Amino acid sequence: MKPSKNKYNELLENIGSTLQKARENAFKAINTELVKANWEIGRHIVEFEQHGKEKADYGSSLLTSLAKDLKTRFGKGFSKSNIYLCRQFYIKYKNSRQCLEN
Repeated sequence: MKPSKNKYNELLENIGSTLQKARENAFKAINTELVKANWEIGRHIVEFEQHGKEKADYGSSLLTSLAKDLKTRFGKGFSKSNIYLCRQFYIKYKNSRQCLEN
């Protein structure tokens, strides 16, 4: 017995809804992980270069070196300005670890 056209369309819609929801959940998870990663990158920089101080020592070339080496190792997305923004993100929200873990 062949299913009716309406039943087939319903099946197709259900599968489409399932895929759409899965994709939305994947995008949310990826965004959450990227926010966590950027916060952690900023934390590593602050702890390494600044030893917990809000401002780095004058004349530090760490961000330039990191940008170059990270770009070589991991590809685009690691400009000096992006590295700087990760550091600023951590400084601004350094007490937000618990929010990031949830």
